[in-house]
Amino acid sequence: FFFIFLRWAFWRPLERVLAERRAATEGAHREADQLLGQADEKLRHYEEALRRARAEIYRQQEAARQQALDERARILRDTREKANQMVRQAKLDIANDVALAKKELEAESRRLAEEITRTLLEPARRGGRA
Repeated sequence: FFFIFLRWAFWRPLERVLAERRAATEGAHREADQLLGQADEKLRHYEEALRRARAEIYRQQEAARQQALDERARILRDTREKANQMVRQAKLDIANDVALAKKELEAESRRLAEEITRTLLEPARRGGRA
């Protein structure tokens, strides 16, 4: 009888309290596991967002670098073209100067030849030699 009384008065309430604590502990463990799972999921989302942001930054940096290289190439191309144009123009100017100098030399040569001829032939026309 004493055993039944102890069981009813002491062990059953103790077992009930232990069962409640076990249920609460297991529930806390499940909740902790669930929270850890949510934290892991949030961490994965954060890491993915960070990876995408880094990739976008790298893409933008590469685009800016490529744009700078393209601009540099364009400036070099334009500068080369201007330099080539200046060289072509200088060659034309030199060719024109050479042609003009040749014409002037030809004209001067003719004038000198006529003057020399006149000087040499003038005394002969006057009837005598110098």
